[in-house]
Amino acid sequence: MTDLLQILPSFPTTRFAPLLPSIEQNGLTTTDLLAQHPADIAKQTNLPILDLKRFIAAIHASLSDDIKPLPEPSPSSPSSVAPTTISTLDHDLDVALGGGVPLGCITEFAGESGVGKTQFLLSLCLAVQLPPPRGLGKQALYVSTESGLATRRLAQILAASPALRHIDVADRPSLDNILSTVTPDLESQDHILNYQVPVILSRHNVGLLVIDSVAANYRAEFERQGTHGSNMAARSTELVRLGALLRDLARRHGLAVVVANQVADRFSSPAIPRHPAGSLSSQGSPLASRSMPPPGSMPATSSPINHYSDEGPPVPPALLLDHQQRWFTGWGDDPYNMHALKNPSLGLVWSTQISCRIALFKRPVYGRPRRVAPPIAADDYDDSTGTQTLQNWRRWMKVVFAPHVQSSSQGLQDAAEFEVTMGGLKAVKSTKGKKHSTDSKT
Repeated sequence: MTDLLQILPSFPTTRFAPLLPSIEQNGLTTTDLLAQHPADIAKQTNLPILDLKRFIAAIHASLSDDIKPLPEPSPSSPSSVAPTTISTLDHDLDVALGGGVPLGCITEFAGESGVGKTQFLLSLCLAVQLPPPRGLGKQALYVSTESGLATRRLAQILAASPALRHIDVADRPSLDNILSTVTPDLESQDHILNYQVPVILSRHNVGLLVIDSVAANYRAEFERQGTHGSNMAARSTELVRLGALLRDLARRHGLAVVVANQVADRFSSPAIPRHPAGSLSSQGSPLASRSMPPPGSMPATSSPINHYSDEGPPVPPALLLDHQQRWFTGWGDDPYNMHALKNPSLGLVWSTQISCRIALFKRPVYGRPRRVAPPIAADDYDDSTGTQTLQNWRRWMKVVFAPHVQSSSQGLQDAAEFEVTMGGLKAVKSTKGKKHSTDSKT
């Protein structure tokens, strides 16, 4: 049974050493032990059935510990409560995340390039060094798969962050407390995560493990021309193994594992049928019917591509991935979304390995170009024609699913808007909320 330690790296095999040779000789995997009856396994391996039952019960117990939820904080004094999250160095973003990034599980920041994934990771590397409750007073381990650690950006955040400006010198974060390495390929990544990282965690006081990004080496290794099906099967096996390893490290050492993930464009199936509004209960799931806003609330648009008929958007069958992925990818839960849909890389298999997914969005802000000088001639360029140029980007953060905080509602209705500044991440105050609070006071 060669896959037991791959699925459960911390399983105590010493207690069951006499059983393992016979089980390996018969080629039984962990799935076989859990699926078959102990009496059938005893006949096949000639082992005592009571010993096999104890062995299988120990595997069940280890699997239950692997998916154990985060402990609820006890109602004691704030000074005696152990921290369960790491701050993002911004109070409003921490509130949106339920206090910050949780410990003991895998958290993923997913979004397209330039949306701010690395900015979140760098802020966490500094915040984990702070004393509780904002941090853990520990070091950070940064594993990069694309480029080295952005030390200049870290120094810039240290110098300009409002959250770090008034901290004592003894408690102030330092770049010396961030251990970093680069894994240019999947082979070196597996070696570092399986052998070097456990040694570092046992020798150093590490409270945060960062992988930026988790999909880069897998996409380069498995997404090739040719045997696509076998590559995807091998990739799924590697992802399950990686998820089990990271969860075990997070639970055993009490640290937060945070990964950045890329996204790709989503192409829905062209053969999705369109059902009348009255037949949603028979063709779609209750979640789909609840997520559909009333037909009269559909926003007006001049684009013929995104225009829906009176029957509403097409509703795929409830068991199709195109239908179900709207609730665990972060994109597509709003049926009248006018922007391009994305899918986090590594697919459904990786989504089952993480405990928390945070989706990041960005939208362009256009405006008319500013004239720096008056026109010289009558035929000089005139910006009164309505030509617009890109001026800025707006960014949002949305909790897709998490063990410690409620998920955000559909679309970007209650997503937290933020901006990237010299001092790190900064939440953008909602003008609608300010107006509402002012009206309530009057």
